Amino acid sequence: MATFPAQQRPPGDPELIARGKPLFVGSCSPCHGVDLRGGVTGGPNLLRSPVVLMDQKGELILPIVHGARAERGMPALPLPDADVLAIAEYIHSVLATARNQGAPPESDAPLPNALVGDAKAGEVYFAAKCSSCHSPTADLAGIGSKIPEAKALQNYWVVGGEGGGRGGRGRGGRASGTGASVRRTVTATVTLPSGEKVQGQLARLDNFLVTLLLDDGSLRTFRRDGDRPKVEVKDPLEAHKSLPGLLTDKDMHDVTAYLATLK
Repeated sequence: MATFPAQQRPPGDPELIARGKPLFVGSCSPCHGVDLRGGVTGGPNLLRSPVVLMDQKGELILPIVHGARAERGMPALPLPDADVLAIAEYIHSVLATARNQGAPPESDAPLPNALVGDAKAGEVYFAAKCSSCHSPTADLAGIGSKIPEAKALQNYWVVGGEGGGRGGRGRGGRASGTGASVRRTVTATVTLPSGEKVQGQLARLDNFLVTLLLDDGSLRTFRRDGDRPKVEVKDPLEAHKSLPGLLTDKDMHDVTAYLATLK
């Protein structure tokens, strides 16, 4: 029996939900967790979010994703509206399976054992696909000891973790001290018709406006007309956001098994 609003919504479009799941994992789970209960960067629990509970078809979620709460620590994500609506539908589908409002999704299945892969094969995959940004002796040194639970380790590396890769290291491979949030920041460069380039943290990007948070703390907004001005977005986690659609189960398990050996 439907006992709370999220369960009383009509079932969503299965195709839209299936499309929204990898988008959520790639773009949202680092902050909100793969189970929606908060992620490694401290994002809020979406199972208890009043916005999510009141939202029907993404109408309340959409402006927040586009930067309506940038000043409260929720940066704008450069996602098209259709992707945001698919993510919203997926979130609602998860809430509809909860036992009661705010509880984890209901499932009778046993927790999967994520440490079932081939560590040697994972090392080969890591060297080919991951080593340009990450190092087992620098940002991932000792990761197997820091995150001993296999499922947590798997979730951590798939969504990008906190390390940010080689770009977050200073001389000699040591952490630069800029912090995980800085290394995760989505930035953009706006090139005006005059040739002037303006760089900053991306606060909003849609079909009509682009807003940057500048180094001095001020916001600067530019109107968009098609592809003018030119906007170049740099997302440190772009590669990780595409992983859910590219990784096979074997590759994911193999890399997890390899990272578990990095004690």
